[in-house]
Amino acid sequence: MDGRSETAERTGAGLPQTWTARNAGMPLDLDWVRSVQANRSAIERRCATLPGRRSVKKAHQAAWLCKAISLIDLTTLSGDDTEGRVARLCAKARRPVRADLLEALGMEGLTVGAVCVYHEMVAPAVAALKGSGLPVAAVSTGFPAGLSPFRLRVAEIGESVAAGAQEIDIVISRRHVLTGDWEALYDEMAQFRAACGAAHVKAILATGELGSLRNVARASLVCMMAGADFIKTSTGKESVNATLPVGLTMMRAIRDYHARTGAKVGFKPAGGISTAKDALTWLALVKEELGRDWLDPALFRFGASSLLGDIERQLEHHVTGAYSAGWRHALA
Repeated sequence: MDGRSETAERTGAGLPQTWTARNAGMPLDLDWVRSVQANRSAIERRCATLPGRRSVKKAHQAAWLCKAISLIDLTTLSGDDTEGRVARLCAKARRPVRADLLEALGMEGLTVGAVCVYHEMVAPAVAALKGSGLPVAAVSTGFPAGLSPFRLRVAEIGESVAAGAQEIDIVISRRHVLTGDWEALYDEMAQFRAACGAAHVKAILATGELGSLRNVARASLVCMMAGADFIKTSTGKESVNATLPVGLTMMRAIRDYHARTGAKVGFKPAGGISTAKDALTWLALVKEELGRDWLDPALFRFGASSLLGDIERQLEHHVTGAYSAGWRHALA
């Protein structure tokens, strides 16, 4: 395989689901890792100018918002999750926007990118999504802290894959980054990757706990070297989650890794992305830094629970000229 997307038809949905060649990883290159720097002031200046430079309106905005929907990992990660809640979430994943709005937009059949749940909810989600072609992603390895015994973290991955999860969102040990123990981080990530088997693995860096953008850049690179298919900003449980400077830092690490190895690694911002405006800004950043190839569910996802509702409100305004109340866009 050459790293380009392959297409298969989603069963029963008539929509293409795409995959990319897996990131095979590479031996740990400590010289490369230690050479990586991040200029915070330049990164922050770059991000501060983005929203004003890259705004879209009217029909173009509606098209971009529909694209954003197709890139959402629709998520529920609450202690009070139930099979019923997950079933409703999956129904929303299949039909994320009211049928009349999609018909008016010419976007019939639009779905989200995936559904993301805890391990205990993987089997109910797989059952609820049967025939849709939508993958189930499971958070794993002692999410969100990642501090359970290592053998249990590895075993949890295997249990989720056996239950039907096609994507595994693992959390790294932040202490390895904070102490500069890149060998330990590489070995941990490589073992998580091996435990995933054929399931794609997203490495959650928990960037709000890594201390600096330089650490974010280096951790991104090490996880990619160890075979991560995606790198993800946050668990959504930290006090600081997905920010544009962190996203830009991670995207440039992805770009550098692709230039060196030819492998395309995906990117997933998660936590705090709740408005249509936020989504459009992130899409603009991805397009500018990584290019159009990354505007695909195979290479970019939003980790979000409330984003979809605001996008649906904006689409209704585009179609009808009026904003609706939030309760009109229920989970299902």
